[in-house]
Amino acid sequence: MLKPLHGDEAGLYENLVSFCEQDYSGTVQIVFGVENPNDPAIAIVGRLRAAYPGRAIELVVEPRAMGSNPKVANLINMQPRIAHDIVVLADSDIRVPRDYLAQLVGAVERLGGAVSCPYYGISTGGLWSDLARATIDSHFLPGVMVGTRLKLSQPCLGSTIALQRRTLEAIGGFEPLADCLADDYVLGELVRERGGPVTLLPFAVGHVCDETSLAELWRHELRWALTIRTIDPLGYFGWGVTHAFPLGLIAWGLGGGWPALGLALVALACRGVLILATERGYGLPAHPYWLIPVRDLLSFAVFVAGFVARDVSWRGHHYELMSEGILKPDRRSRTS
Repeated sequence: MLKPLHGDEAGLYENLVSFCEQDYSGTVQIVFGVENPNDPAIAIVGRLRAAYPGRAIELVVEPRAMGSNPKVANLINMQPRIAHDIVVLADSDIRVPRDYLAQLVGAVERLGGAVSCPYYGISTGGLWSDLARATIDSHFLPGVMVGTRLKLSQPCLGSTIALQRRTLEAIGGFEPLADCLADDYVLGELVRERGGPVTLLPFAVGHVCDETSLAELWRHELRWALTIRTIDPLGYFGWGVTHAFPLGLIAWGLGGGWPALGLALVALACRGVLILATERGYGLPAHPYWLIPVRDLLSFAVFVAGFVARDVSWRGHHYELMSEGILKPDRRSRTS
């Protein structure tokens, strides 16, 4: 398992513990990677080693970065330490059930190619974290599941990607992803180009939403929007139909009268039913439903901004998004 780290995120220790406490009978190697030798995540890895002395836990500290994507640069630096035939990639903000690894390994051995799984949101408390969780559970996750069920897409999601080591080597390792914004999507496409399937498993993992401000939430969601626009421009344009509540309010403001307002309220009610179905389908705790209209308006604002934005802020780095989804570092200093 390869785990790129950056900073002491909210809930990081608990996230990493979930990867250490797996009901899996095979040998497991966990490789963590950071770019900064002063990164506070190193202390978290030290806590894990002390708590799980029987686990094969390794740490790679390497400031040298190949490419502009910081996560991929981290993976490239960890790549030489891979010691097993199945490789699992997972982001640092992911929290998983105890049968996670057993399900992944079984699927990779059975299906080949790349195996991924969707994710739901976990709030750390606070308004911005609740809003971040709501967009995952009411926009992202239902969209992924509908697209998969209707066979419109079979996404490869960075929350978890599992594949055989020989598959990773066949696509050239992580180096082809070094400058890509949508690195998970590109990895899946490279696997498909070589005849391998990309499979989305039915179970979901948790994504910890640690946003603490509107600016942080905005930067994160705008990067997601730009990623989707880069992958599928036409689909991004069509995404507008999912913003029925704000569109209904706009129509009402332009003189659409009560029918337009009624449409907006019906759309809001449908969003609430969708969130309730997601909660029940995945056994999730209830959302603060009063945030639904705020969430829908904010999602629409991010959607509109995604058409014109060209700059990406990620892990304290600033980039200009070039054609074909390539990240070009700009000259601004790091924000953190």
